[in-house]
Amino acid sequence: MNLRDKINQDVKDAMKAKDNKKRDALRLLTSAFKQIEVDERKELNDDDVIKIIQSQVKRRDDAATQYRDAGRDDLMQKELDEIACYKEYLPAQLSDDELSKAIKDIIAKVGAETIKDIGKVMGAASKELSGKADGKRINECAKALLS
Repeated sequence: MNLRDKINQDVKDAMKAKDNKKRDALRLLTSAFKQIEVDERKELNDDDVIKIIQSQVKRRDDAATQYRDAGRDDLMQKELDEIACYKEYLPAQLSDDELSKAIKDIIAKVGAETIKDIGKVMGAASKELSGKADGKRINECAKALLS
């Protein structure tokens, strides 16, 4: 069973359990899958699904920040609930120590020495750590190690 089939099955399970929050969140996710399939005319594999989920999590996180700044805690909580639902389908994230070690290896591999070499590090790290760590975390860790 691939990731997309699991999500579709979880939508059905949420409907049976009358879990409206989870049902609605997963329906939004499946509609994002369908939109990409129609726009790009391709069948999604698990890597594509993970990238879509990550982009949806980032969107929800940005929206939650804006709602918090506007004092709309009710809407912020809705976005945070959706993020929690989506994170169940993402691969496990690297811990700070694991991320630091991986970026040290990448820095050694690309021969980066100063903060000016951050572009080389980010290019290699984004490919190598895709799905395992957020780009923002990678960037912050790389900057700390290069400065």
